[in-house]
Amino acid sequence: VQLQASGGGLVQPGGSLRLSCAASGFTLDYYAIGWFRQAPGKEREGVSCISSSDGSTYAGSLKGRFTISRDNAKNTVYLQMNNLKPEDTAVYYCATAGRCTGWNLLLYDYWGRGTQVTVSS
Repeated sequence: VQLQASGGGLVQPGGSLRLSCAASGFTLDYYAIGWFRQAPGKEREGVSCISSSDGSTYAGSLKGRFTISRDNAKNTVYLQMNNLKPEDTAVYYCATAGRCTGWNLLLYDYWGRGTQVTVSS
């Protein structure tokens, strides 16, 4: 069972990135998938979650800039990030859960290795 986040990189403020969370060894269809991020010196925080029925939730004011989606045929969940700001700089992680019930890390079972997003001019 493995999750792999990818798609990070260096982008200028106002730019966009699309992160991918790909699963291997199991099928994502029946799981909720959450995206989290952790900036240097800060705690890991929730970003967005998509349920197995495609319901989505977003943390704070991220809705409108970030969009989560899933492609079960590709066994992948995406996080489209637009109008990126320097404060979005962090390592982004994806994780599985039974449902999207908030950002308590203990509710998420399998965690992928993160992908670094750096927003800087």
